[in-house]
Amino acid sequence: MRMRSLGKKEGRLDHKAIGQLKHMRIENTVKANRALLEELFTDSSDFVIREFQIEKGPKALICLVDGLVTSALVDDAMQALMVFEGGAFTIDTICEQALPVGQALQVQHYSELLVNVLAGDVGLIIEGGRTAVCLGLRGGERRTVAEPETETVVRGPREGFTEKLRTNTALVRSRIKSPRLKMKSFVIGTESNTNVVLSYMAGIVNPKLVEEVERRLNDIKIDAVLESGYIEEFIQDQVTSPFPQIQTTERPDAVAAAVLEGRIAILVDGTPFALIAPFTFWQWLHASEDYYERFMVGTLTRMLRVCCLFIALMAPALYIAVSTYHPEMIPTNLLISIAASREAIPFPAVVEALIMEIAFEALREAGIRLPRTVGQAVSILGALVVGQAAVQAGIVSAAMVIVVSMTGIASFTLPRYNAAIAIRLLRFPLMLLASVFGLLGIILGTVAIISHMSKITSFGVPYIAPASPFSAGDWKDVVFRAPWSKMKSRPQFIHPEDTIRQE
Repeated sequence: MRMRSLGKKEGRLDHKAIGQLKHMRIENTVKANRALLEELFTDSSDFVIREFQIEKGPKALICLVDGLVTSALVDDAMQALMVFEGGAFTIDTICEQALPVGQALQVQHYSELLVNVLAGDVGLIIEGGRTAVCLGLRGGERRTVAEPETETVVRGPREGFTEKLRTNTALVRSRIKSPRLKMKSFVIGTESNTNVVLSYMAGIVNPKLVEEVERRLNDIKIDAVLESGYIEEFIQDQVTSPFPQIQTTERPDAVAAAVLEGRIAILVDGTPFALIAPFTFWQWLHASEDYYERFMVGTLTRMLRVCCLFIALMAPALYIAVSTYHPEMIPTNLLISIAASREAIPFPAVVEALIMEIAFEALREAGIRLPRTVGQAVSILGALVVGQAAVQAGIVSAAMVIVVSMTGIASFTLPRYNAAIAIRLLRFPLMLLASVFGLLGIILGTVAIISHMSKITSFGVPYIAPASPFSAGDWKDVVFRAPWSKMKSRPQFIHPEDTIRQE
């Protein structure tokens, strides 16, 4: 009967078991609770159930997942209970007088108990009561706080997020010591029951933005959330767009700066990558270090990134268009040099570009997937060897190797990795348009890209704001970075509730 009530199908619990347990109360005897837990966690060697006797009191039971708790703290809690000599053995009395635990959450249903225990808490059930206590004794072996690998800086904090959610929330809280910093908890995934935290600054963020994010998070119905990328796809405005509409970051200081501007951050248990929204095109060019160096240095590096953005997107397409359809635009000496290098090449310029771009992307992917000790060496040596061999074999020209190399280097200057991926995707359609229509094809492709960007939004914020709609006050921190003394207000295009940053 018990298994049938939990939704047993063909001798096993079905995938809706946890959802059905939300209406099942804790049993009032240790024996009944142990039988149910053993039934639920059959063939689960990591799930530990331990019965013991409270001194001069009733029986008790603890349940935990081995590897997710701190064993020494569990032993201390059990020892405190075994020698407890209180007169009334109620849950409230034991929590107040016996347990040396900072966090003790009382629950009445199995769904609440199991979600917390499977997240790393210790469940305590006492004979005669229909209430369980979740003890906050989470621990286990996890990666320690280290420098972010995807967003390195010369000047700035060296701390990066880890896979442990509470470590990540603590890293943000340590930078914003204010009760207005909110950490709202969600559990997403019917099987994974992944803990997700929505972080924002009350009184600064637009309340409508918080409501919309909460609605989208609550609408996610999936069996598991294993990384923040799952949530990103579910909550972004336009899934089919190649442009990222949510920022990803490993840096606690970037999250702190974002929520202080009036944005929201989403932290997911099990991944070091947090999500920040709204996210606009101009944030492609922004790095944390821009705000730690003097404003002139930040402005110069942003202008350099703008130039590299155009090189990464258009350099191969421009070379194809000019060398194929508009040779009069090339200086005579350079045109003669290019013509001489291409004299023995059997392919048109577009085929050359595709060969080199595909080879470069393959080498870049190989460098990422190979072990770190050999990945960089393979990618660098592979590029040199393949490029030199291709030129000597007469497959591609030396000029094309230079263009593709400049394109690859320029793409590495963008601080946002997901933005660089969008540029890599759009480079190939522009190359094909340039091979058919020349410069006109590049213009048509650019107009199509800008038109698409002007139509998409990130949680209601136009993607190319503050350029369109135009907001003059917000241009102090777009391509140019004004001194901090001049940036007195928060970005207006995200509609913060409190617009004043400094008096």
